[in-house]
Amino acid sequence: MSEGECKVMTKQKKIYIVDVTNRDGVQTSRLGLAKLQKTMINMYLNEMGVSQSEFGFPVTHHETNYLNANLELARTGVLKPIVLSGWIRAIKQDVEKACKMTKVENMNLSISTSEQMISGKFQGKYTKEDVIKEMVEAVYVARKYGIKILGVNAEDASRTHLDYLIKFSRAAKKAGADRIRYCDTLGYDDPFTIYSRVKILAEEVKLPIELHCHNDLGMVIAVSLAGAKGAIDGGVDAYINTTVNGMGERAGNADLVSTILAIKYSSGFAGRYILDERIKLNHAWKISKYASYAFGVPIPINQPGVGSNAFAHESGIHADGAIKNRRNYELYDFEELGRGEPEIIETGRQITAGEYSGIKGFRNVYDKLEIKFKDDKDATKILELVRYANVHTQKPLTQDELLFIAKYPEIARKIFTMTP
Repeated sequence: MSEGECKVMTKQKKIYIVDVTNRDGVQTSRLGLAKLQKTMINMYLNEMGVSQSEFGFPVTHHETNYLNANLELARTGVLKPIVLSGWIRAIKQDVEKACKMTKVENMNLSISTSEQMISGKFQGKYTKEDVIKEMVEAVYVARKYGIKILGVNAEDASRTHLDYLIKFSRAAKKAGADRIRYCDTLGYDDPFTIYSRVKILAEEVKLPIELHCHNDLGMVIAVSLAGAKGAIDGGVDAYINTTVNGMGERAGNADLVSTILAIKYSSGFAGRYILDERIKLNHAWKISKYASYAFGVPIPINQPGVGSNAFAHESGIHADGAIKNRRNYELYDFEELGRGEPEIIETGRQITAGEYSGIKGFRNVYDKLEIKFKDDKDATKILELVRYANVHTQKPLTQDELLFIAKYPEIARKIFTMTP
């Protein structure tokens, strides 16, 4: 194959976004999301064109109703075309349990691969050979149950000897895995090391690679992009794991919006590496604001794209330049992120719907949303669900949450149901 033909092949490979807010983001210490909030995140991700949401833990009992309700939304076409995938330990018993407890169709199976984890975490329970054996058995069981898209995660891949990582990945491919997730679990990699390691892994294994990176050293976006570049230059598709507003364990994960902006506008990626064309960046403002509200964490003032200062200019030179031509001091347009419309803040009387709402106040709230009920019985049924939703989220419900409950009351009922 000529050099020119190689370049054509490389250009055909793409970068896809797999958002893990509902799996890794909710593991953020001291924070979390109610099941309705996780469902709304899935709805917004789908509207945004994100290819996949790792939407929860299929072997965790308090997730069961939420997971099955969201899978029902997928089957009825509401959550389409986004792929909903569950995170499970790469242990055959967990795979069997997940398939019995839920109707999950896509999975990522995870197991630690570094010597540090094998010795310090497993403490003699597994050898390197045992790790591969457990993973392979889990993959076989998942395929037996008809799992459609199956990823295998190498936890702590960045501290795993490359020869062993290649051996592990080849075994996963042979067993039937569709993708390998390279986990920079501790944010240990830098853009240079991950590029070379992932490129070699891609060339040796010839399987699409996911990049799951953490921000412990403050380089998570750069490391994620460098890993994606390594995968594509190695001849395979790349999948970058993100979370909305960079939520995640310790210092967090790769921020969804920042990652998309970096792929679209950085000098080395723009026009050279292809982002999944389904991505609609004009949904960025909406999903970032919602996640901020749901998690109870303000968006940093200097957050790329969605921070309140992202398009603010005060310096005389900068203000003058931006007024003359926005491209002087702005790489991209605020309209592209869904910003620019004035936001109305109610400063007078407000009627909200909550756990102690009565029918009159409830109807007032829904009248403003232009939602009509068939009769009083129908309205009372939705009111009861809204009360449960408020107990569930412990926050005033957003307009989209109220609309969701009115539109999908039986799905909402399942999401709110907990059976200890």
